[in-house]
Amino acid sequence: MPGSLGNWLIFAGIILVVIGLIAKTGLLGWFGQLPGDIAIKRENFQVFLPLTSMIIVSITLSLVIGLLRRLF
Repeated sequence: MPGSLGNWLIFAGIILVVIGLIAKTGLLGWFGQLPGDIAIKRENFQVFLPLTSMIIVSITLSLVIGLLRRLF
């Protein structure tokens, strides 16, 4: 299968474009503002730790990758 890496790269690119379009429309405005996302704002610095958001991303990616592995 010499073209399988190319196919995966094309698939990944399409997914990134779709996510970019969704983010541009503002449908992901809630992302990063969930309970459990830590934002510390002081006079001279800011720290943002999106813990809950990253857990959701991790679970979603695990489910998608598991589904793809079962299908292919």
